[in-house]
Amino acid sequence: MPVLTLADGHRLAYAVTGPEDAPWLVLGNSLMTTQAIWAEQIAAFSGRFRVLTWDPRGHGCSAVPEGPLDMATLAADLVALCAALDVTGATYVGLSMGVPTGLTALPELGGRVTRLVLVDGLAASSGAAFWDERIAFARENGMTALAAQTAERWLPSGEDKRLELASMIASVPLEGFTACGHALRGYDARAAFEAFAGPVLLVAGEADARIVPGMQALAESKPGTRLSLIPGAGHLPCFEAPKAFNALLAETL
Repeated sequence: MPVLTLADGHRLAYAVTGPEDAPWLVLGNSLMTTQAIWAEQIAAFSGRFRVLTWDPRGHGCSAVPEGPLDMATLAADLVALCAALDVTGATYVGLSMGVPTGLTALPELGGRVTRLVLVDGLAASSGAAFWDERIAFARENGMTALAAQTAERWLPSGEDKRLELASMIASVPLEGFTACGHALRGYDARAAFEAFAGPVLLVAGEADARIVPGMQALAESKPGTRLSLIPGAGHLPCFEAPKAFNALLAETL
């Protein structure tokens, strides 16, 4: 897997699939998942799009950070990756943590991103308390315990995929989870969302009770923005309900 060495020396693993002259599709994944979360989308779209995925710091094949991160750093990683690969005119699909990562990066990305698909994520942090509790649980009980708990909560209708997701989450080093979890404690990218002039689609799993109200408010805050709910799905509709998710994405593309 190719690796980009960033200005601060950190090594970021990424992958590009699809024809060299095809339009770009950039997929930014959630906390506690690797590029593997996009397997169904890569299979469905890499025939006619140039698909870029990457592992955030501390996840998958990317290097583990030495301390807490902030959203600006995660966004800068995306900007550096798009610059290095000369990404232009892309559709950016952000999942959960990938939503604020992409939104925070928008002012520096400019014309590199012309369309947004924001999935089960918020433009502003819901606060530090939730993430402090999750980080404390992981430190006390380990990533395997956190993985089992999270897989059940994130995949309400995807029992057959919970073991695969739990294995993916458990593979993330504790330091990687806590570093990126810290970045989610406090961020606000609403101004970038409001300023974005291109088409925007919001997507959420209908059963993702913690996120749906915030995404409904986000849709109402920007004229022309619609929210599509995927029945039965939870926090990771691209993984739990790929056929329904891919149909929405194909319609948008």
